[in-house]
Amino acid sequence: MIEISTQQIKGVVIVSLKGELDASSALAFDNKMGEVIAQQPKAVLIDCAKLEYTSSPGIGVLISRHGECQEKNISFALCNLNPKINNALKMLGLDQLITIYNSTHEAKSAMGAFH
Repeated sequence: MIEISTQQIKGVVIVSLKGELDASSALAFDNKMGEVIAQQPKAVLIDCAKLEYTSSPGIGVLISRHGECQEKNISFALCNLNPKINNALKMLGLDQLITIYNSTHEAKSAMGAFH
């Protein structure tokens, strides 16, 4: 089960995930990301502070939506990854593809989303 919430600050949409991003929740996440990207924000930040787990379908959504953002010149990043998810993404080499910030503050600063 996953809970997805969004907030927009100065053109940056922050998508906060809570729970598990697995095969049963990946479609809901993908649909929400489609809605977010359709708004044409300047950046999308996925806040994973409360994300407990992700499986390959969840990672697939991240990769595909990252690519879509690149095509539309929308910055895309992740932040607040727990060590297990961070290590999994690094093992897959995704830290070379997707920008990953340690904290929301660091990400907001880099993406220009201060209040």
